[in-house]
Amino acid sequence: MRVLVVEDEKKTASFVRKALQAEGFAVDVCHNGDDALAATAATPFDGVVLDIMLPGRDGLSVLRQLRERKNSTPVLLLSARGEVNERVEGLNAGADDYLPKPFELAELVARVRALTRRGGETKSPVLRVADLSLDTISHIAQRGETKIELTAREYRLLEFLMRSAGRLCGRMMILEKVWDYDFDPGTNLVDVYIRRLREKVDADFEPKLLHTVRGAGYILKEQS
Repeated sequence: MRVLVVEDEKKTASFVRKALQAEGFAVDVCHNGDDALAATAATPFDGVVLDIMLPGRDGLSVLRQLRERKNSTPVLLLSARGEVNERVEGLNAGADDYLPKPFELAELVARVRALTRRGGETKSPVLRVADLSLDTISHIAQRGETKIELTAREYRLLEFLMRSAGRLCGRMMILEKVWDYDFDPGTNLVDVYIRRLREKVDADFEPKLLHTVRGAGYILKEQS
């Protein structure tokens, strides 16, 4: 499950990120509303933790924009103000849950888990690109009827590429989403894992699905 945390207080964002990661979530962090909208347009998330009080575009504005875009990702609103009218406004704008600050991290994690589980019930757990399938519950990958054995990191890489199918994924983006790095380690880590993945999902099959865009990154798609 991938969750976006939108929180301008960097210390709070760090605590929330670590708590969610400790429970097995992949976590992206934004510190303002505009970056949050850009992130949700580029990446499919299973849940969003959204602070109302943000610099510039506030959380309610972000939430309304998401729903206008027909983005139904479950959203947990956070706010230092706990007035009833604000909670009602947030829920009416399309929020799925509301948690006033200060909060216990254990409660936040429990609420996020409940939201993402509820949201996942409406989505198929199996990702598909051509005859390549990936079951996100059992972590089983197949090309046609052939099962493909993946390491944990290969699974995360393939899941990210399949969720981003048809879109170019740069090396830095892959490092952020798959390794949770916010810096370039200066190695060919991504290229090595792409090569391993290609050997497993493409080498013995047609059509080829994992393509290199020279100097830009990689894209998973069936060539037209």
